[in-house]
Amino acid sequence: MSGLRSLGPPCKAFRGWTRQTRQFWRALRRRPVRPCQRLRSPLMNASLETIPVTPRPQVVPHPAPAPEALAREGVLEIPGDMSLFHGGRLRGVRIAWRLVGPANAPVVCALGGISANRRVCLTEEPSQPGWWSEVVGPARALDANRFRILSFDYLGGSGDSTGPGADSAAAATTEFPSISSYDQAEVLVRLLNQLGLKSLRAIAGGSYGGMVALAFGERYPERVGHLLVICAADRAHPMATAWRSVQRRIVRFAADCGRAADGLQLARALAMASYRSSEEFAARFGGAPAVSDARFVFPVEQYLFARGSDYARRYRPESFVCLSESIDLHRVDASRVFVPTTAVAIREDQLVPLADMRGLVARLPAARLHEISSLYGHDAFLKESDQLRGIFTAALGSVG
Repeated sequence: MSGLRSLGPPCKAFRGWTRQTRQFWRALRRRPVRPCQRLRSPLMNASLETIPVTPRPQVVPHPAPAPEALAREGVLEIPGDMSLFHGGRLRGVRIAWRLVGPANAPVVCALGGISANRRVCLTEEPSQPGWWSEVVGPARALDANRFRILSFDYLGGSGDSTGPGADSAAAATTEFPSISSYDQAEVLVRLLNQLGLKSLRAIAGGSYGGMVALAFGERYPERVGHLLVICAADRAHPMATAWRSVQRRIVRFAADCGRAADGLQLARALAMASYRSSEEFAARFGGAPAVSDARFVFPVEQYLFARGSDYARRYRPESFVCLSESIDLHRVDASRVFVPTTAVAIREDQLVPLADMRGLVARLPAARLHEISSLYGHDAFLKESDQLRGIFTAALGSVG
């Protein structure tokens, strides 16, 4: 205020201007304000509570576009003779392979049971999405938007790789040599060399594929960052070998009678009884039998032989015997598998008991075991995408 006083008394012009300004504002307050007729709206006299409020449009972010899934297929031709682990040689071995996923993404090799092939997921045929499409694919437990998925038709199998002859009337596997999980591992490392892949981010293997993963980890630890082993141990359980031995004997006996395909149907039906859990069978097949052709047919019987019939149309009897035997010949030294390993055991698995999975992990130098429950039993590795998602994410996220 001392600064204002130094300016002296206000002049007459300033006093007049302030007086006129006060008069103008008093007059304006006394004058009623009427809305323009052209702009009049029913809402202008409404209270705030009655005015409808249009919600602000919600901004929904667009999902990031998935990387283009590029698919490559080819055949690895191994020159000369390939020496096999259990003795014998194969000349001119051919291995059919498939690689699918975003270009330049890390590569995960996905391997399944003896019936699996190179078409894991993202196939061109919607009716045949791939044998592991419930677990492997975009936004699945093994995310095909993050990784390239590599697989191949097993040596000795029914795919397009070298295997026993297609003449199902011949005696099964009498001429084709025995195949080891180590032989499949050698095939895989040769495939990596052809594709120019220095190493794999991981191998994800279920059932026989888990056995191949362990064999690869023992032989070629520098070529893989992590092993995901589901429903597979370092050796076959004798009870499981007993079941498979009977299955192979059925196929061989039927082949000697010229009915190898019928023998494969019976063997596969018997195998199906061991793939699932007793709890699932109790829930699905507890109904009364039906009468057909003057005899009783049980619900579980219909299921088993239907699955066996489907299988016999797609698979060669000789290949079934060859790779079934390969499972029982499998035996790796777990103490020499130095690759970090995530093992998944199914408590209801009749083929690979929980005790065997715990024993495997105890012998592995760097391993972690996850135990889950599933009505699917041994087949859980094909079905339990939700339970496997977190396990896969943690394992693959830990790999550099």
